[in-house]
Amino acid sequence: MTVEERLAALEQRLRRVEDELAIGRLMASYGPLVDAGDADAVSGLWADDGEYDVEGWHMRSRADVAEMVRSPAHQGLISRGAAHFLGPVCVDIDGDDAIAVCESIVIRHNDDGGGYRVWRAGANHVTLRRTPAGWRIAKRTSRALDGSTEARSLLAAGATGRSA
Repeated sequence: MTVEERLAALEQRLRRVEDELAIGRLMASYGPLVDAGDADAVSGLWADDGEYDVEGWHMRSRADVAEMVRSPAHQGLISRGAAHFLGPVCVDIDGDDAIAVCESIVIRHNDDGGGYRVWRAGANHVTLRRTPAGWRIAKRTSRALDGSTEARSLLAAGATGRSA
């Protein structure tokens, strides 16, 4: 292998590592931003035409995602104390497209003030694309981990780099 070939291979590996780190950072930033109620920053994680499909609520744009964060339901949740945690992300990159999968939990402060409880556990399948501004979410599908086949299928598809 020539020096040029070795350098090209190294550059390719470095780009992949940088892409995986960028996607992991994007996914990890969702929880702190949504818990802070920063609608503009949360919606900025999505592509302009990005979708967010969570049980009974299908958002089809950045504006829809921002409206979800501003909604009375979400504001009520975070005003009483909540934390969204997205677990380690499994990422599969194919050029300027990627698929990521992770599990998540939402922890709520107990209304009686005595500690916290897990309020929701979820499966998250995310398709991403590279934009001029960096990686952005093209579609995130979240389903409660309630034993359903659909939630388990999201995890299996994402962990093997397949679309949901």
